[in-house]
Amino acid sequence: MDTFRELHNADAPLLLPNAWDVGSALAFEAAGFPAIGTTSFGIAASTGLPDGGGSTRAATMALAALLCRLPVHITADIEDGYSDDPTEVVDVVSDLADLGVVGVNLEDSRDGHLVDPAVLAAKVAAIKRHRPDVFVNARVDNFWFDEEATVQAVLLRALAYADAGADGIFVPGVTDPVDIRSITAGIDLPVNVLAHPTLTVAELGALGIRRVSSGSLPYRAAVDAAVNVATALRDNQRTPAATSYWEMQSRLEAFSD
Repeated sequence: MDTFRELHNADAPLLLPNAWDVGSALAFEAAGFPAIGTTSFGIAASTGLPDGGGSTRAATMALAALLCRLPVHITADIEDGYSDDPTEVVDVVSDLADLGVVGVNLEDSRDGHLVDPAVLAAKVAAIKRHRPDVFVNARVDNFWFDEEATVQAVLLRALAYADAGADGIFVPGVTDPVDIRSITAGIDLPVNVLAHPTLTVAELGALGIRRVSSGSLPYRAAVDAAVNVATALRDNQRTPAATSYWEMQSRLEAFSD
């Protein structure tokens, strides 16, 4: 199996589905995905909490411990590392790496606003000093929160994180093909974006993108599908086909052995 780093340098972008529980991860693994990420929004929502503010720390650690039993690469969304102290962030990443997690996403925002890029750069540098084996995907949130949402501002932050040792750059929220091309042209590291509503993975690859994350889309789509099933039953309509109980049960039985 290719290493997680090698998956970022294949002919096509790495498509990374993001799981929120064991069942979703088992389904992604059964579908043949070589790597699976976690989604902080999906994990938070499934436990009744809003995303952000460190709300997913305990649940992410617990889920990672389970998912690392799967024969795929696991990467974790750890918000901003759950701390401003680089030493404490290193402890979180080390605990995850000891479980078998191969990568983390670290964002440069808090409470919906950008923070000084030096804050994330210090965390990245500390992680790479102590756990150089972990793939650090530094998230640049300018477009996501519509603050300083220009290519130049994104590149300034991205280059600071690259200089600190980041292995990849994640730019959620960027959607314009011209902006995407300018960002990938200005960064020597693999660039990651969220799945795009109008651009296919192949088209994103042609723009220089090396990794496409589903983010919370599968979780949100699953909730929509659940509501559609319930309303179809209520309205005396035919319900859609679904993976059988027995197939899902067999996955769980194999996983728990």
